Amino acid sequence: MGSFFGQVFRVATFGESHGGGVGVVVDGCPPHLALTPEDIQTDLDRRRPGQSAIVTPRQESDRCEILSGVFEGKTLGTPIALLVRNQDARSQDYQEMAEKFRPSHADATYQAKYGLRNWQGGDGPRPGKPLVG
Repeated sequence: MGSFFGQVFRVATFGESHGGGVGVVVDGCPPHLALTPEDIQTDLDRRRPGQSAIVTPRQESDRCEILSGVFEGKTLGTPIALLVRNQDARSQDYQEMAEKFRPSHADATYQAKYGLRNWQGGDGPRPGKPLVG
């Protein structure tokens, strides 16, 4: 039971929305491609919380960190790990979810797959979950 998706580009998300942060590992990217945090930041800025009445009011900068797989603005051909650290996590806001599944989330799927779930806003890996946007 793996958490990676894909064949050529293998992708796994990690972390929880109310934990230390969220991230992604992408394997299969060829070397020598230009990639900077700014390339990714454009999409992260589009979905950043606190921008309107229809998204969470939490204030998060959603700054992308490239942890591995890129050197001097070029991909290395090794797995690329990206991290977005949480700054305004509010796990206590999800106490009600200990007994209920959240709509439009994969809580039930996560529990069926792993036999447990993080009801405090946890976002486990799942197919179809957009990485950004």
